[in-house]
Amino acid sequence: MLLALAPAGASAQGGAMSVATFLAKADALRAKGPFALMSSDYKLLKAEVTGAAQAYRVRLKGEQAAGRPSSCPPARAPFNSDDVMAQMRSYPPTHRAQTSVATAVADLFVARYPCGGR
Repeated sequence: MLLALAPAGASAQGGAMSVATFLAKADALRAKGPFALMSSDYKLLKAEVTGAAQAYRVRLKGEQAAGRPSSCPPARAPFNSDDVMAQMRSYPPTHRAQTSVATAVADLFVARYPCGGR
């Protein structure tokens, strides 16, 4: 399952889904094998991650303008579905229902692309 993160110009909404819901849907899709690509949940999960990445990039522009960026990613952040799933699974199960996909994607950017002296 490929859930590449879109550049800032993408027009997707998303990120409000909880990590617990995301993982449950992703695990169900994985069980479908190649048929997962035809599922509406595949499109939903992709939109969640893409929208969360877009929202983070918008937030990051404001942080950069204020001189306090939370991360320093390249123009195209090369995350794949394994990266996203590993980030989602890094949260303790007891916190996944309270953690949004948007938070998880932002945390992935911060962890993967720290700024200079951090």
